Amino acid sequence: MKRTLWSWLGCCLLVSALRIVPPPENVRMNSVNFKNILQWESPAFSEGNLTYTAQFQSYNSFQDKCKNTALMECDFSSISKYGDHILRVRTEFEDEHSDWVNITFCPVDDTVIGPPELQVEALADSIHVRFLAPRVVNEFGIWTMKNMYSSMVYNVQYWKNGTDKKFQMIAPYDFEVLRNLEPWTTYCIQAQGFLHDQNKSGEWSQPVCEQTTKDETVSSWIIAIGLIGSVFLAFLMLLSCFVLMWYIYKKIKYIFVPGNSLPQHLKEFLSYPHHGPLQFFSIPPSDEDEVFDKLSVITEDLQSSKQSSGSSCKLRTLAKQDFFEPVSEEETAHQTQ
Repeated sequence: MKRTLWSWLGCCLLVSALRIVPPPENVRMNSVNFKNILQWESPAFSEGNLTYTAQFQSYNSFQDKCKNTALMECDFSSISKYGDHILRVRTEFEDEHSDWVNITFCPVDDTVIGPPELQVEALADSIHVRFLAPRVVNEFGIWTMKNMYSSMVYNVQYWKNGTDKKFQMIAPYDFEVLRNLEPWTTYCIQAQGFLHDQNKSGEWSQPVCEQTTKDETVSSWIIAIGLIGSVFLAFLMLLSCFVLMWYIYKKIKYIFVPGNSLPQHLKEFLSYPHHGPLQFFSIPPSDEDEVFDKLSVITEDLQSSKQSSGSSCKLRTLAKQDFFEPVSEEETAHQTQ
């Protein structure tokens, strides 16, 4: 222990004597969802405050990304997501600087898939889970890690709250249903992205807990009765509308277009069975089938009526009795005498 301490002090004294600036230590890339942060630690140096410069290789030359910064990190999220990139950083003090420390970084292979967001809803004895893939940093619009990796699926694990036994499953899509769960029981769910082709797992999401309810599945016969009742009710409503529209139509037609009616004496004539309406359209009988009776009309002589009122009374009586009876010529002459 004492030897190690003396060795460290000796190195510090040697560096101070030679004024050699040490390079940064523990240089590493921290990349999640293509947010690429180059990080390092400050070396042991007692001369004063150090600064740092970080660069990336563009074609055949290096370009500064962070220059003379006192921070111990630099953001490289703007570099291309594909291909290998050479990054480097060095320590600087006044006009002196350390050697470069280089690392190689490929974003599409080395970035970490962040935790997905979970939307959970309990329905009876099941839980419906929707997965929202993490968004890609520095991309226009809504661009997620699922768009970057088409083969990405979700590893899902769930358990009863308060127990250690976990159930595992794979969700290939953004929606999954956990079925056959115990009613009135709280389950906790968490998920992570997973790439089959790279055998690469992402970060687990925070557990989301939800309580199931009682199974309220409606029986099929109840559904059938409800459907029949709905159809019958719809039929009654349709029939009522039809009757109402017909009644309104008849009223409007009666008001604005009154119908032509037959005269009363013609209605009475047609009401008898032997005077049917078809008689107007029937062929008139021929003359051979008709039977006629002779009819004689007796006229009253005004002068004779004045001379003998008795005769006229007799004649009127006769006329009333036999008005439609045929009278022979002899009877007529006898009555005149």
